[in-house]
Amino acid sequence: MTLPDIDPDKPVLIAGPTASGKSAFALQIAETQGGVIVNADASQVYDCWRVVTARPSVEEEARAPHRLYGHIRFDETYSAGHWLREVLPLLNGSERPIIVGGTGLYFSALTEGMADIPATPPEVRAKGDRLSHQDLLTQLDAETASRIDVKNRARVQRAWEVLTATGRPLADWQDATPAPALPLSNSTAFVISSSKEWLEARIRKRFRKMIEAGALDEIEAMRDLYDPALPSCKAIGVPELMRYVAGQTTLEEAEEAAAISTRQFAKRQRTWFRARMKAWHEILPERDV
Repeated sequence: MTLPDIDPDKPVLIAGPTASGKSAFALQIAETQGGVIVNADASQVYDCWRVVTARPSVEEEARAPHRLYGHIRFDETYSAGHWLREVLPLLNGSERPIIVGGTGLYFSALTEGMADIPATPPEVRAKGDRLSHQDLLTQLDAETASRIDVKNRARVQRAWEVLTATGRPLADWQDATPAPALPLSNSTAFVISSSKEWLEARIRKRFRKMIEAGALDEIEAMRDLYDPALPSCKAIGVPELMRYVAGQTTLEEAEEAAAISTRQFAKRQRTWFRARMKAWHEILPERDV
């Protein structure tokens, strides 16, 4: 592929839905122009999943430097705030960062700023874990609810935790957000766009390749440590394949369930990108990736 015009002195941002080819695009830029590839995907930070979360392979990592992939234990707490703190030193490093992923909240924290919200006390998080999604949602203020993905339990619980722990709605904290670490104007930002049909075919093909590449070995290795409440264990494909290795479903049924979950997740990603990344350069993968 012929690369678009990219300023070699500016950081590159690449956002896109799952299975859209953004990691390959980042690697092509790194190999052509140089740079360090930095992960911006919430599932790919965990050390227990490489194949299941489609992290770059060992061979791909050898072709260019990669950072913030698989460096967090499966049971560790990790948030957009943790990610932003780890990214900041890389912005001033010797190599131009190429930041790639599908977690829109990470990119928003980087380019729009992030409120300095106090850490959630463990007892508040434990209480939130016990409440239902609907119970959490009904306690949020209308303004906060309008700004988050209310279908995403993790986002809803986070907003509830902020309100409960600080007495201030998440929207209030967001309105007091400091200046961003990397204003969009100081970067070259791409968002990969695609049709639903093209992406769904990619999703199904990729999941089959994951199975062939050893996804079930990763699942089996984590079987005794699996906790559906942990963010790491909510990665798409993990619950579905865990049910398969437990004998609760067939592999074909697990594959279909994972494809449906991935498609729904990709839809939420595309909705976020359309709403929040209107100023980013759009790339159409059918032609460009």
